[in-house]
Amino acid sequence: MIKPHQLHKGDKVALVSLSSGILGEDFAAHEYQRGKQRLRELGLIPIPMPNALKGLDFLEAHPEARAADLKAAFADPAIAGIFCAIGGIDTYRLAPFLLDDPACIATVKQHPKLFTGFSDTTVDHLMINRLGLTTYYGPNIINDLAELDTALLPYTKRTLTHYLENTDTTPILSSPIWYEERQDFSPTALDTPRISHPETRGYQVLRGHGQVNGRLFGGCIDSLSSLLTDARYPDEPVIAKRYRLLPSPTECRDKILFLETSEERPTPAAYRQMLRNLKQAGILGNVKAIITGKPQNEVYYDDYCQVLLEETADRNLPIMANFNFGHAYPRTALPYGLTATLDFEKRSLTVTEPFFAE
Repeated sequence: MIKPHQLHKGDKVALVSLSSGILGEDFAAHEYQRGKQRLRELGLIPIPMPNALKGLDFLEAHPEARAADLKAAFADPAIAGIFCAIGGIDTYRLAPFLLDDPACIATVKQHPKLFTGFSDTTVDHLMINRLGLTTYYGPNIINDLAELDTALLPYTKRTLTHYLENTDTTPILSSPIWYEERQDFSPTALDTPRISHPETRGYQVLRGHGQVNGRLFGGCIDSLSSLLTDARYPDEPVIAKRYRLLPSPTECRDKILFLETSEERPTPAAYRQMLRNLKQAGILGNVKAIITGKPQNEVYYDDYCQVLLEETADRNLPIMANFNFGHAYPRTALPYGLTATLDFEKRSLTVTEPFFAE
């Protein structure tokens, strides 16, 4: 994998809306301003790309404009990193504009840059990873940098400051606190705290012992499953197959698969079907181990664990649960394609190589 360089104070970072255009809506203006403020507090200079603030309707109708922003961010030598605004539901529509463009492919490989986001940004990660670049399943603008409390959530802030470091290894620690999703995102909620809870489980071993070494890969299971079957967008599986967005069974064999569920909080039955979709595609049956993110507000936590155990019983697959990535708060960053060690005795995960290029 090609690694980008770490960020440095004074670097310019692009803000991109690759799926939902909510960043440009008037009702989210206070979140946009707060997100920019928090980037400046980290020592970074936010640069919204030309189409990033054009709103929901325009960006839904113009996936080529979303793709143009990503291509421009990679091509601009003044940009050191790329922060996604938020996720969405139709990111797959960018694939032809990115992966059929030889200039885009060459630019990503020749000018690697930090790329961060989660949720349906999963699909962007898959596209960029197909080009050989390490990306980071981690914080975005609206969900993280625009946190309405008076400060960033401490654990998430540590994740973001790690983008400005490059240690030999990175332990992915369990947060001592988890937070509920907000009900109110309006300006009246500015400077109000989230409801928080002490973490009582830590990382939970569902099955396994000893250590497992592998390369990190995964994302939001809703998005991964939609690449295989999607009633809302029937062309999505066609696009995914055409551009080989998902790894083959052989490519999965060195992977530690990380999975988490969306803010839609799928039912256990829906979760089971998504797992079966991954199994049918040869993904679930070939990875070395699975880690799962805490579901938002811990909804269906025990049910998801039980379903996952049942659907992987045939392989006796090692599984550890309750990590701080995905749609629950706070948020870590998991680097695609980098080597990691899962230790089932210590209940730990360590990325065993530097996040960034030396």
